[in-house]
Amino acid sequence: MNVHSADALTAEDAIAAQEALGPINSEMATKVALQNTLLTPRFYTTDFDEMDSIDVTPVRAEWDKLINQMKSDPNRGHFKKNADWDKVDWEGMEPKLRAEFIDFLISSCTAEFSGCVLYKEMKRRGKNEDITTLFQLMARDEARHAGFINDALREAGIAVNLGFLTQAKKYTYFRPKFIYYATYLSEKIGYARYITIFRHLEAHPEQRFHPIFKWFREWCNDEFSHGEAFALLMRTDPKLTSGVNKLWIKFFLTAVYSTMSVRDHQRPEFHKALGVDPVWYGYEVFKKTSEISKQVFPLTLDIDSPRWQPNLDRMEAANHQIAEGRKQGGVGGWIKRQLGSAKAAVAFVSLLTIRSIPNEAPVNCRLEPAY
Repeated sequence: MNVHSADALTAEDAIAAQEALGPINSEMATKVALQNTLLTPRFYTTDFDEMDSIDVTPVRAEWDKLINQMKSDPNRGHFKKNADWDKVDWEGMEPKLRAEFIDFLISSCTAEFSGCVLYKEMKRRGKNEDITTLFQLMARDEARHAGFINDALREAGIAVNLGFLTQAKKYTYFRPKFIYYATYLSEKIGYARYITIFRHLEAHPEQRFHPIFKWFREWCNDEFSHGEAFALLMRTDPKLTSGVNKLWIKFFLTAVYSTMSVRDHQRPEFHKALGVDPVWYGYEVFKKTSEISKQVFPLTLDIDSPRWQPNLDRMEAANHQIAEGRKQGGVGGWIKRQLGSAKAAVAFVSLLTIRSIPNEAPVNCRLEPAY
């Protein structure tokens, strides 16, 4: 008998546990998960030989402490339904909220599984025990998260076919240093997002319209520890956070923040149900992520600049225009999409040219979740 994905000790066992649950209508969810746009989670591949050559000697003490913490597996068995899981009235849920929440769950499942696929492949290809051990542990965590979200989706009669997704979704190649920047930010901003929602609903439990939010604290702590691992990887080579790479770091910070802002504005009913204003939520998440990223990045973005929010608003409006053009179709729709894309590009460049705030990272970069 297969164990539940929450109890699985490896990513492979967690995925097998999901597949053993049997067939369910996964066509719609998997189709959404397969989409590749600027706003949808992607699957990545990289130069695994270069990553396998990493020497963690410069951060050995902090590295061993983190690995031992992850091996202790404090969240084993956590990501499954228990007596705290309230019954969900999917049929009675307001239709627009239901659609946006399902989209949120599918997107989250895809993002978690994206990490699992990358980390699992690194573990499979690598020979460096330090690196393969880390990626095995992170793949385990991400597979559990994806399985838990799929359990929630199954109550709505749908699920993402994780095995099919591995084979069918398009992969994007990133150089290892870009994987470090993007994944570090993905994990840390994931922590900031989940803990901000968790603390908000802790204060306003009447707005918790689905039980999955009760699991967000332990979930975001996994995200935090994964980000810690990538912070240590970047600290093994000073060149990764100096020279021209400062410009790349600024680019990834701007891209991740702006993408999050635009994506969140696509789910107005979801945020309304939570009692969360997307602009306030975005600022809180950016503020937390910026503070955390001081552990390793040589700069932070000036999110208080008078140019910051107006340009995020312009990107959101441009994305709306692109969506309208796609819906309209034909020559007129194509022109509308091109104009929207041009407006989004101009707004992004304006964000990118806001002067950043220099930061000198501390000697010891390890942090513990404090929010």
